[in-house]
Amino acid sequence: MKKITGALAGAILLATNAYAAPGDMIVRVRAVDINFQNSADTAALAGVTAANKTIPEADVSYFFTDNIAAELILTYPQKITVNPNIGSLDALPPTLTLQYHFMPDNPSFRPYIGAGINYTNFSSVNLAGGALNSSNSSTGGALQIGFDVPISGNMSFNFDVKKVYMKTTISSAASGATVGTLTLNPYLIGAGLGWKF
Repeated sequence: MKKITGALAGAILLATNAYAAPGDMIVRVRAVDINFQNSADTAALAGVTAANKTIPEADVSYFFTDNIAAELILTYPQKITVNPNIGSLDALPPTLTLQYHFMPDNPSFRPYIGAGINYTNFSSVNLAGGALNSSNSSTGGALQIGFDVPISGNMSFNFDVKKVYMKTTISSAASGATVGTLTLNPYLIGAGLGWKF
């Protein structure tokens, strides 16, 4: 009888510690450091860089199984400063990834990896006093690795690193001629809290 009771208690504990069941959602809020990996394909853009910055970010993960989830990363348009003293543009970069969560029943550490797609919309372009334009959007891949650490109840601590493939074509506002392509490809390093619903 004691063995049966112990086994039942263990099963209940595992169920309580389950990271998420099919149909569950986790909403996270993070502070994210954007570290641009700047490069350009023409001499005209040599030395032109997007400045690193820290932004607030929210995301929602929906679990199809204990291990597999989709995550949608959301934020508001972010102003990106283009150096040296060239100007700025706004970028809205929603990203969708498909994740695999390892060890969903581990009570203390739950790592995951993910891959997906990023779509960035560029707006409010103010480059070289209006002499330059940028392309309206960029579509590229996204890679992800991170982990969750349960804190209490439905709350957990999250650490997450993403590599997002992003670029914009710079052109002359007067003639429309292409000046070159600025490749941004930032690393997004974030930490924050998540809540399971």
